[in-house]
Amino acid sequence: MASLNIEHLSKSFGKGERSKAVLHDINLSVANNEFVSIVGASGCGKSTLLSLVAGLQTFDAGSIQVDGRTIDSPGLDRGVVFQSYTLLPWKTVRQNVEFALEASGCRREEQRRIADEHLRLVGLQEAADAWPNQLSGGMKQRVAIARALSYRPRILLMDEPFGALDAMTRHQMQLLLTRIWETHRLTVLFVTHDVEEAVYLSDRIVALGTNPGHIKMVFPVNLPRPRHEDIMTSPAFTDIKQRVLQAIREDLALPALTADG
Repeated sequence: MASLNIEHLSKSFGKGERSKAVLHDINLSVANNEFVSIVGASGCGKSTLLSLVAGLQTFDAGSIQVDGRTIDSPGLDRGVVFQSYTLLPWKTVRQNVEFALEASGCRREEQRRIADEHLRLVGLQEAADAWPNQLSGGMKQRVAIARALSYRPRILLMDEPFGALDAMTRHQMQLLLTRIWETHRLTVLFVTHDVEEAVYLSDRIVALGTNPGHIKMVFPVNLPRPRHEDIMTSPAFTDIKQRVLQAIREDLALPALTADG
């Protein structure tokens, strides 16, 4: 696994008078095997930050390093899972995972073995020959996770991966991700708008402020592992959740209503 180091990172969109700063002077280190979640109000730059780490966008200033190596483009050292499933509809479940392995130079016979291994990891071995349109949303996301893990990235980047799922499926995916992380000890950077999800999954939570996006507060999550569902009702869990929510709400403050509305 790997460590991630972000220093003085800034990003804006547009040019000249139309330029708008989206992120300003982001400094963040994610330790080897650490699970860090990014939260914040809409428009604070959460997804942009993840996209920069993935190498999918360029930035204006600063640096991003994985184990001391500067990165500025996509690479197999980083696996990415998006909210949209991004599966190839003309390939089966197994073929979607094998497709990711082709870029790693993996031999054909190894591709099938590794694909089947990772489909078992996410509980989809029986669906290996199914087509994406035959799968539920949760199953599609499990394929996406298996695909992202199949080429053994050093860091897993996840951009609201469970945001499109219903509450029950979302909870099942949280349990699955926790089990995978605790078993395989991945370095994870996870973007979510769900504070309860962030507390349940994370070692640390980074709250971004707005206008432009900046690191407002960092919350350690000193809850025991392995995590179980009943921890969500504990006073310690509730306390962390409330403090993170308060930090976000400060950026959502609405102006007071006047007498005429």
